[in-house]
This record gives sequence, structure tokens and C-alpha cells, in this order.
Amino acid sequence: MANKIYPDAKSALAGVVADNQMLAVGGFGLCGIPEALIDALKDSGVKNLTCISNNAGVDGFGLGKLLETRQVKKMIASYVGENKEFERQYLAGELELEFTPQGTLAEKLRAGGAGIPAFFTKTGVGTVIAEGKELREFDGETYVMERSLVPDVALVKAHVADKAGNLRFNLTARNFNPAAATAGKVCIVEVEKIVEVGELAPDDIHLPGIYVHRIVLNASPEKRIEKRTLSAAAPVDAASAKVQAQAAIAQAAAGSEVPGTVKNNGKQ
Repeated sequence: MANKIYPDAKSALAGVVADNQMLAVGGFGLCGIPEALIDALKDSGVKNLTCISNNAGVDGFGLGKLLETRQVKKMIASYVGENKEFERQYLAGELELEFTPQGTLAEKLRAGGAGIPAFFTKTGVGTVIAEGKELREFDGETYVMERSLVPDVALVKAHVADKAGNLRFNLTARNFNPAAATAGKVCIVEVEKIVEVGELAPDDIHLPGIYVHRIVLNASPEKRIEKRTLSAAAPVDAASAKVQAQAAIAQAAAGSEVPGTVKNNGKQ
């Protein structure tokens, strides 16, 4: 079995990434992004990249780092998000942007990974999304043809990999990652844990290792929260809380009384 484990993100990218490539990067917002691989991509200095991703991270984190260093010439995305630099570059004409409906973007990657060169969808018909594209009628409905995406490299984040490259994702961090992994000609995966072959139960494997070419361990990713929202704590009535606590103690004690004994229920 070929060794797919690389000692760090830099070596995992070595000999694979290059100028003018198309890359698919997994994640949704900041959830499930390959943090270490993005940092190593930034440090590699490759440029004129076309990046496929739901959005481009935030200012100073995720793909936002590559926008700041001007390594990305074009984004294929469905959401500008909270990234002010992304917005600024696009409005200033410094960054090409191919806006794609989110479901269409997911299907472009899935179809690319399945060897399907194009597909028809009703999404975008009658809008600028359909301009210049083939339209066709099926059963009285108009559909637009969308070309699939087959990126040169896919950068993916999973939770666990075995040494054969079988992957398990963690909850919503799965998002675009499996589709990106299958679509990429070369798939490089960042994981938080690596186990021996056979430790993952077959039913627990979300993506088979045949799609995975290289694996790098990042056991402690930052996992930054894009927008933290906290609710204000409700005011506490101390007297009411004391009465409730005493009632709870009394109720608990009443269920365990022994005849002929005396209990102190804590009331003063």
C-alpha cells in the first residue's frame, strides 16, 4: 500500500500546486476548512489561482489570506460572505468572480467527480446566471446547462483518516468537502486524527480512500468562529432561587424518609 501520509502541509503540497491552477477548497464559511493547507498554500507563493469554494473565508483567515496576498485571480463561489477584502477587490475590478447558486456549485463538483461533464437545472433560468448558456426544454420546463468542475487540486478537511485515506467527517464540517475531494484530479486532505486501516468501521466511512492522494495531520486546528453571538443572561431573583432550591431539597427528601427519623430540610 502506497504511503499517503506527509509530515506537514508544506510537503503535502510540494510538487502538486503550481501557478495558474484551479483549486477546490472545502468548507462552508469557516466550518470545515483545511486551515494548515491554506496557510501552506499561502507560503508556497503560487499565484494566479482560480479557487472554487462556497465563499472565501473572512478577512485574515481561511481563503481570505490568499486574497490579501493577491494569489487568487478568480473565485467561483456562491457567497461573498463576511470578507470585506473579497468584496473590495471584486468591486474594484481586481478579482474575477463567477457567482454560482449554492446548489448548482455543489452539483458542479459532484458531477465533476462522477465523470459527468454537464447537467441541466432550472436554477438560474431567466436570470443573468443563464446568459450565454444553452437552454433546453424538458416536459414543458426550461432548463439551463451547467458545465461540471474538475479542479487540478482539491484541498479538503476531514476529522479522521485511516492510513489508506478512508475519511470520516465531523457533522456539518462535511459540507462541500466530499464533493471537492471527488472532483479534484489530486486530493490532499487535512485531518485531526490518523488511525490504522481497519479501525474505521465500513459504515462509518464517508469517503473511500481511492479518492485521496495525500494526508497531513493537523491535530489542533484553530476552528475560528466566524460570528460569535451570545444571548444576555437572564436576571436572577436570589430570594426566588432560594425558595426553589429548598422546595427541591424537600421533595427529594420526602421520597427517602425512614419512619422514626428526623430530617433537616435546610429551611431556617
